[in-house]
Amino acid sequence: MEEPILPTVPGEKPKRPSLLTILCNLSFIGSGMNFFSSIVIASFYGSFTEIAKTLAEKYTLPGIDIILESPPAFFFTSGLLYAASFLGVMLMWNLRKIGFHVYTIAQILLILAPMYFLKLPGPSLFDIIFSGMFVILYGVNLKNMH
Repeated sequence: MEEPILPTVPGEKPKRPSLLTILCNLSFIGSGMNFFSSIVIASFYGSFTEIAKTLAEKYTLPGIDIILESPPAFFFTSGLLYAASFLGVMLMWNLRKIGFHVYTIAQILLILAPMYFLKLPGPSLFDIIFSGMFVILYGVNLKNMH
């Protein structure tokens, strides 16, 4: 079993590396905002679609048609997956390796969810690259977690 890269003194908490702190803060913001917006949209779906339709008539909003055709279950499921992602980040913040696995599974499911709910032919390349980058960077920090 690998030892943590950072030296530890008995009774002293291991120090979180700067890169891990930055990644966690970015993920807290992203997952938290996406959780909140997904749950609000799912909860007020009828009102949301009416407002979105009104805005779509007045302004050119790319992708609004896909959002308007999305079932409420998509937003609810996304909210739950963002909550799982947030939980994984909290665990990694506390240097728990299991958080990496929770986060990674949530990210994979978030990439696949639009294909299931919106019947899209494939995942978004942007989502794959962006999520993949975070998973890789968190993976680099696994040696600092227990």
